[in-house]
Amino acid sequence: MKVDVILGLQWGDEGKGKIVDVLAPNYNVIARFQGGPNAGHTLEFDNIKHVLHQIPSGIFREKTKNVIGGGLVLDPVILKKEIDGLAKFNLDLRKNLYISKKAQLILPTHRLLDAAYEASKGNEKIGSTLKGIGPTYQDKIARVGLRVGDILLENFKSKYQKLVSKHIEILELYKFEYDVTSLEIEFFEAIEFIKQFQLIDSSYFINDSLKNEERILAEGAQGSLLDIDFGSYPFVTSSNTTTPGVCTGLGIAPAKVGEVFGIFKAYCTRVGSGPFPTELDNEIGEAMRKEGNEFGATTGRPRRCGWIDLPALKYAIMINGVTQLIMMKADVLNIFKEIQACTAYKLADGTITDQLPYDMCEEDITPVYEKLEGWNCPTDDITEESQFPKPLMNYIEYLEEKLKTPISIVSLGPKRSQTILRNISSPSMV
Repeated sequence: MKVDVILGLQWGDEGKGKIVDVLAPNYNVIARFQGGPNAGHTLEFDNIKHVLHQIPSGIFREKTKNVIGGGLVLDPVILKKEIDGLAKFNLDLRKNLYISKKAQLILPTHRLLDAAYEASKGNEKIGSTLKGIGPTYQDKIARVGLRVGDILLENFKSKYQKLVSKHIEILELYKFEYDVTSLEIEFFEAIEFIKQFQLIDSSYFINDSLKNEERILAEGAQGSLLDIDFGSYPFVTSSNTTTPGVCTGLGIAPAKVGEVFGIFKAYCTRVGSGPFPTELDNEIGEAMRKEGNEFGATTGRPRRCGWIDLPALKYAIMINGVTQLIMMKADVLNIFKEIQACTAYKLADGTITDQLPYDMCEEDITPVYEKLEGWNCPTDDITEESQFPKPLMNYIEYLEEKLKTPISIVSLGPKRSQTILRNISSPSMV
């Protein structure tokens, strides 16, 4: 058995939560491998809409084990709120939620540092969600961070205080006002709360599951273009959002990676600052935002919108080793008689290229577009591929030809039922 992977190919917000929820019945284990509460995975079913931040999106499937992997940074306070919010669904989380002891802990002072760092950047802000993600990963790399397993140690509070003292010294340098005392009360309540759940060595758990022939789906957060190494640096997140992050986040060998499902929107969006070559800062972009309800699930911030960017998608497919594509929110384009696709970039020196520049921030990029016919009709009642309007089918085939990768799923809305399976080639999806 191998671990299948599902991840975003753009700047996040592609709709990963919905697809993980749809595919979960085909898997025994759903495992988050990176990121933290900066993620917002939205699931909608039975007239219920729910947003998950740290808990894997298979949690609503009773027979599915859900693992918070070692590559995550975990905020106990937010996790407790997530779990409390799920109480009304009568889920047995003590049975099917597993938390890696190797996940890094987000402390209250990490969130304060995040705010202080972002405020100090002025107009050069990167658009942080202010959840403490960056500072926590900083401490991880500096080898001074605290991990979930540390909460079981007798000297946890002294280790905590030692790290917090360092954080306070930094906050004083930034002249940042804060009140850590009230935050600590909530933090330590949450620490005691999560002790009642299954704290595991996720590396052994995942590999033992493979030996036992269990099907595993690794769930990514954010998007490939936000990867710390391969994204639009410095406007990126602090983790590896691409396929290699599965190996480091869950503790599996590269040879254990199976299908790689790459999720993308039928257009493009981005939250916060950073380069966005196909952004439409006009009435078309506003129409997309309104039609797609493009506001961040975690921050509530309006998303920037634009036409699909094929050079960026090709790049993301390449670095992830994507084997199958999943196109989300095709229904948002229902309102357009004509749609466009960026096929190349024109650079300042006149060069035409379909490769991402080394530095997207400094390079002057003008998108080169191809026009396509829009379907300009509702898709609410479509339940199978044969009902697709001809222009929609043409768009799908156009993308498959340009991207040289099959599109296995097309989503026509937020509900489970608005998910059309096509060209399925993985046994785990049947």
